[in-house]
This record gives sequence, structure tokens and C-alpha cells, in this order.
Amino acid sequence: MATQPDSGPSAEIIADVFQRGCTSRQALETVTGRWGVLTVAGLRDGAIRFNALRRRIDGVSEKMLAQTLQALERDGIVIREARATLPPHVEYRLSGLGERVADRLIGLIEVLEDSVPEVSAAQRAYDRRDRAQPKVD
Repeated sequence: MATQPDSGPSAEIIADVFQRGCTSRQALETVTGRWGVLTVAGLRDGAIRFNALRRRIDGVSEKMLAQTLQALERDGIVIREARATLPPHVEYRLSGLGERVADRLIGLIEVLEDSVPEVSAAQRAYDRRDRAQPKVD
């Protein structure tokens, strides 16, 4: 039986989010970072200008939103569209990949929002237990 000659390394990319250098891990860190989830979810309803998105995401600084949008754009999740008008008009929207990511994130957000009473009760119970335990120096 003849064997195929070794054609060298495979061109196939094997993604493994658990590997330190994997692109999927880097993209996951961007999306799930403090502002990434809110930025992606905030873009789910369509294109929006920077300041409108900033107002929607209460608490995000201009610098952090700009950095988050740049990272999401680099990963192909967000599309930045600049129109040559005076003043310049820049909008951000989700790419096809971004829409798929947003759909998953919205499911997670809905579970958490629907579970606020349960989460609040768990937090109160934890805080009571934590205060009741003696502190060791």
C-alpha cells in the first residue's frame, strides 16, 4: 500500500480557547471584557454614532469606549463607517460575526436580568455569612 508523501504542516487552523496564544481567546477577552459585552449588545439594534453609544452605556469613559470599539473592529466584530461630511459622521455597527456574537450575549444578558431577584438574594445570604465568620489576621 502506497503512502502519501508528507506535504508539511497543515494549513488548517485548530482553535483552542484554552491555549494562551489562540486568536479565539484574544477575541473572547475583548468581547467579554468589562465594556465589550455592553458595546456589542449596544450595537445589536443597528448602526449608532459614538456619542449615542456612549450615552447608552452608562459609566463608560470616552477613552474606554474608543479602545473597546477599536479592539472589536480589529477582531472583525464591529464595522466603523466614516462618511466624508462636515462635520465628519462616524457610525459603528456589528458585522455578521458581531451579530452572531450579540445574539449569544443577549441570551446571557436576559438570563441575568431575569434572575436579579435570585442573584440579590444570593448576595445578601453570602454577605450575612461573610460578616458572621471570624476574621483571621
